[in-house]
Amino acid sequence: MVKLLPAQEAAKIYHTNYVRNSRAVGVMWGTLTICFSVLVMALFIQPYWIGDSVNTPQAGYFGLFSYCVGNVLSSELICKGGPLDFSSIPSRAFKTAMFFVALAMFLIIGSIICFSLFFVCNTATVYKICAWMQLAAATGLMIGCLVYPDGWDSSEVRRMCGEQTGKYTLGQCTIRWAFMLAILSIGDALILSFLAFVLGYRQDKLLPDDYKADGKGNSPSPREVGLPLSRSPKDWPPARGWGHEDQSDTALVPEAKGQWREGCKLARDEAMRDLCIKKLQ
Repeated sequence: MVKLLPAQEAAKIYHTNYVRNSRAVGVMWGTLTICFSVLVMALFIQPYWIGDSVNTPQAGYFGLFSYCVGNVLSSELICKGGPLDFSSIPSRAFKTAMFFVALAMFLIIGSIICFSLFFVCNTATVYKICAWMQLAAATGLMIGCLVYPDGWDSSEVRRMCGEQTGKYTLGQCTIRWAFMLAILSIGDALILSFLAFVLGYRQDKLLPDDYKADGKGNSPSPREVGLPLSRSPKDWPPARGWGHEDQSDTALVPEAKGQWREGCKLARDEAMRDLCIKKLQ
C-alpha cells in the first residue's frame, strides 16, 4: 500500500524554520532597541549639542536645557539650566526641542516596556505597536533637530559664539557630538520601526495551528487542507518525493504529475500550496 508523507510533517518543517528565523531577527531588533534607548537618553541629558571653538569670545557649551558659559574675569564656567527649570532655558526653541526629544525618549522606553506584552498579547500586534511608537520617536527627534537651531540667536548663545550668530547660523561656535548623534538617531529609529513592521506582518503569515504536527503523523482531512471532498489526495496517483515506497521511479507519470499540481492549487493556504508545488518540481 502506498504511504504518503503526512501533510503535518511538511507543514511543521516549514513552520519551524519560519519561526526560527523570525525569532532571531526579533531578538536582534529587541537588542538594538535597548541600545538605542540608552543612546537617546545620553543625547537628551548631555549638554554638548553646540560648543566653543578656538575663535569664540568665551568658552562654553549648550545642550537642550542646560548650558555652561565662561566667565571673562575668572575663566570659570558658569552652568545653568535643568529639565524642570524652564525659566533658565535661554530660548523657546530650546524648550520646544527639549520637549520633542524627551517625547522621543519616552516613546522608545515605552516600546521596551511593551516587550512584556509578548507574554499576554498576539506577537504581531506587539510588533506593530512598537513600530508605531518608534516611528513617532523618529518624528520627535526630527522635529527637535530642526527646531533647535532656531534658538541660536538667544543672548546667551551670542555671548559665547559672537555677534554674527543668528538663527541657523552658529557663528564662531561648532556643532558637538550630541547634536550629530541626534541627527543619526533619526535614521536609527526609522530602521527599527521598519524592521518591527516587517516582523509584525511576517507573524501574520505564519501557518495556523491547524497545520502544526500533532505528533501522530496523521494526514489532515481534505476539508482541513481546503480541498473538495471529491478530490481527496487518496484518489490521486502516487508521486515520487511524497513518501513513494518504490524508489526506482525516476520521474512522475505526466498524468499523475498534472493531477497533483492541480490538487496543490486548490489548497487554501499559500504556504502549503507553494510547498506542495515545490515538491513536484
